[in-house]
Amino acid sequence: MKSKLFSFIGLVAGILMVGNAALAENLVIKGSTTVLPIAQKVSEAYMKENPDVKITISGGGSGNGIKALIDGSTDIADSSRFIKSKEVTLAVEKGVYPVPFAVAYDCIVPVVHPENPVKNITMARLKDIYEGKVKNWKEIGGDDRPVVVISRDTSSGTYEVWHNKVLKKARVFPGALLQASNGAVVQAVAKNKNAVGYIGLGYMDKTVKALTVNNIVGSEDTTLNGTYPVSRPLFMFTPGWPKGVTANFINYVINPEKGQKFVKDAGYVPLF
Repeated sequence: MKSKLFSFIGLVAGILMVGNAALAENLVIKGSTTVLPIAQKVSEAYMKENPDVKITISGGGSGNGIKALIDGSTDIADSSRFIKSKEVTLAVEKGVYPVPFAVAYDCIVPVVHPENPVKNITMARLKDIYEGKVKNWKEIGGDDRPVVVISRDTSSGTYEVWHNKVLKKARVFPGALLQASNGAVVQAVAKNKNAVGYIGLGYMDKTVKALTVNNIVGSEDTTLNGTYPVSRPLFMFTPGWPKGVTANFINYVINPEKGQKFVKDAGYVPLF
């Protein structure tokens, strides 16, 4: 009798487990490595409050995130730049109507090795460095060492903003070493005393040194008041007006009492 009872209980438990699994909802987020820390921290908190939701997150760059949105392989695309007109055209052709949601603010900070004596750089000299016109640190007040330029690949939203605001759409010189993520730039600069790179504010740590730009520190205050010259909003895009769990998650991200707290924890600037 007892064995039959235990078998029945096991059967009921199995049915309940299958039922709960069927009720679970999945949310896929892909895109910008800049927005990635925000997405990770907010998602962790959201899943604790909503245990029936499973969120899968990956980086790969803003361009790849928007591409995934267009081809239907993600529910949300993280992007550190606004969507391009050609991407909108391609999306609409496929019946996708991207909707942007600003989720935070950021500034892009030029970084060097901590032992580099240079502390400040002008926008004009930054442009010269990335065009390959400045080849030695002594040309801008540093040691007699070659400049090793580290940039991002073209699928990066951070690269797009840097290309527009710093380079004024000029070409990065061919000798630049390209990295696929903010984290990779940090590692590359930290290991090379001659290197210079650029990263989102949330990736700053003690292994690299931030340069001021035009004598302005990249910070929350200078980002919000517009005085830092390489600032930007960060976005999450949805394929049409969000519904269901996607809408709930977006609302959670932009809620001042919920997701926006984790924006600051991730090192970025909250909307409010």
